[in-house]
Amino acid sequence: MEQILAYFSNGLLSMTWQQFVMFGIGGLLIWLAVAKDYEPMLLLPIGFGAILVNLPLAIVLGSEGHPGPLQILFDAGIMTELFPLLIFIGVGAMIDFRPLLQRPWLLIFGLVAHCGIFIAAAVAHYCFGFPINEALSIGTIGAADGPTAIIVASKFAKNLLAPITVVAYSYMSLVPIIMPPVIKLLTTKKERMMRVTAKDSNIPQWVIVIFPIAVTVIVSLIIPDAAALIGFLMFGNLIQECGVLEKLSKAAQNELSNIVTLLLGISVGASMNYQNFLTPQTLLIMILGLIAFIGDTAAGVLFAKFLNLFRKKENKLNPMIGACGISAFPMASRVVQKLAFEEDNQNFILMHAVSANVSGQIGSVVIGGIILGFLGGL
Repeated sequence: MEQILAYFSNGLLSMTWQQFVMFGIGGLLIWLAVAKDYEPMLLLPIGFGAILVNLPLAIVLGSEGHPGPLQILFDAGIMTELFPLLIFIGVGAMIDFRPLLQRPWLLIFGLVAHCGIFIAAAVAHYCFGFPINEALSIGTIGAADGPTAIIVASKFAKNLLAPITVVAYSYMSLVPIIMPPVIKLLTTKKERMMRVTAKDSNIPQWVIVIFPIAVTVIVSLIIPDAAALIGFLMFGNLIQECGVLEKLSKAAQNELSNIVTLLLGISVGASMNYQNFLTPQTLLIMILGLIAFIGDTAAGVLFAKFLNLFRKKENKLNPMIGACGISAFPMASRVVQKLAFEEDNQNFILMHAVSANVSGQIGSVVIGGIILGFLGGL
């Protein structure tokens, strides 16, 4: 009897208060996913993964030489970059680049509006003493692009992968809360009411098909470290736009994205053991991630206002469009259109906003490749 009692109490007696705290954090992520609808496809499996990995005796995670199922998933999907890259195929299949092709000059916002990455990285390095590799990995939270943040962190800040991923996806879901106050602070009512002329034109099908191929080749030649990121993203878009792979396109947008997102979430949760997560660094990463998102929004708005200094009155750009250069697609463009409607219910700036927002998806991959190349050369 004593042996039986000892067996069944072994797990409970091995628990620490930190593991119970992680149960609470996992439960909080699940609650945010279910009750608040914040990125439920990722936060729910991440939250449950956090609970699994902190169960007694690390049975699900395994031990050195005998990896458990979560460790196998983590090593095979995250550390090899497989899951994030497969996610990019699904994202690419969901993106329509026509609005950007109609206004290619808006591509500049996809780069400028990611300045928050480097602002947060500078604060992390110079103010909080993070090594440059960890500082830039934290800064990629501002890419508003989960797969990019995961790839950079898994290579150069593995010990911070869990908090970086959780913070990145949490703030992506909070874009409708983070962006409006920053935009309103930096713009006047008159600026938010500015209308833009929508001159849509038909883009030939051959241009739409050639575009993802050309972008892949050009970006890869200039920034070789971005080849896999941009390649998988544009491959997904090519599947969508070629017109002869409708079944594969739907599979990439639905079955592939859903399955990989599920595995990605629970694998990221596998890195949330209490030794790595319950540290002062996690709180700092939350603060720095917010700085990155605010910096992105501010940089886009201020750059649009700067451009307006040189544009004729009839061609001035609504500064809010600049904020759409982050990669939170299509959430950022919807937020900006909503703000425009609040000031003038006849002000339609959505297509310009979408053009800048789509450019942000390309911009985040390009900057992610630059960071990979820079850190890889150190």
